[in-house]
Amino acid sequence: MSISNHSHNHFSTTRWSVVMQLASAQSADAGNALIELAQRYWYPVYAYVRRCGHAPAVAQDITRSFLNGLMIRFRDDRTRPPQGHFRRYLLDQLNTFLGGDWREIVDHDDVNELVAPDDLEVRNQRDNAVATSPEHAYQRSFALEVISRALKRLRTEARQTGHAPMFEALQQYLARDPVAGEFERIATRLNSRPLALVVALKRLRQRFRELVGQELADTVTSAEDLANEQADLHGVLREIQMPQ
Repeated sequence: MSISNHSHNHFSTTRWSVVMQLASAQSADAGNALIELAQRYWYPVYAYVRRCGHAPAVAQDITRSFLNGLMIRFRDDRTRPPQGHFRRYLLDQLNTFLGGDWREIVDHDDVNELVAPDDLEVRNQRDNAVATSPEHAYQRSFALEVISRALKRLRTEARQTGHAPMFEALQQYLARDPVAGEFERIATRLNSRPLALVVALKRLRQRFRELVGQELADTVTSAEDLANEQADLHGVLREIQMPQ
């Protein structure tokens, strides 16, 4: 799958930009933006903790405690404003958390405001069986979460515009080309024409690239950082053998 250059002229309004801009003022908006981003990327945190050797239930407790405490640590760490992009910041904070007295924190953490996704372990077993280290699992899972979020948004848009059957039939080709005869069979099933499916798939792929770019843009503050994040995402997708 190829991700085209994403034109994003409003980096000042991305969630990570809000965090960076308002951190020094200890603004509630900065904390809320940070927690929303962290909640989105619960999965890579969980995958990292699991690859450290913790059982699923323990990894879930550690992840929840880490994310619950993230805003408090962000608020209190006035001498260290956030640096770089969100993906690196989140991993740095996680390593700091795990390097401290996290067992005591987890044991006494009665805050359960955050609701974990219900498919974390299934996804982790599917995605990270070949992960060679906790950071490797984290990077893979972060990239796959970006793809998953973009795909969910694309599905929602298709449903809202009345194109759900077309989307469900074509989504498997977002990352690969159909083999001979596949378009014809799908066209027959949908009572459509093969050429219409070709056009529809082209539009779906373009919109998918845009949505992936939007997801990544929300974690950076500049076009340069976005380009770097896109390059890293390409690397992960090549590694897991998704066609480019």
